[in-house]
Amino acid sequence: MGKNITILLVDDNAAMRDVMRHFLEHGGYNDIIEADDGSVAFKIVKSRKIDLIISDWNMLGVTGIEFLKKIREDSEVGKTPFLMVTVEGMEVSEKTAFQFGVSDFLAKPFTGRVFLDKVEKVLTKP
Repeated sequence: MGKNITILLVDDNAAMRDVMRHFLEHGGYNDIIEADDGSVAFKIVKSRKIDLIISDWNMLGVTGIEFLKKIREDSEVGKTPFLMVTVEGMEVSEKTAFQFGVSDFLAKPFTGRVFLDKVEKVLTKP
């Protein structure tokens, strides 16, 4: 049975979006929307209810951190849970992301179990 959660995947790498979609579908999440950069993603967030945003940090166009800032500054969607994904070993990025209000952070590479655990953690965070 599917979970009644709408998730927005934002990554400029289609193969990475496919991997994350597969993990999510395996975890019972079926309402998944995809975007390839932060500007497209922001339009989606403003046009419909999104329960969780999962965004890559390093993207062409509007980056993940720029997208996060824009979300947090918006009074309508600013509280949307936001999971930031990036390449392992970017401690400066992690600190910056938390400064701008990211819900949690996940370093690539990751397993499906670790990914789904992070998703669950972010969705149940008060």
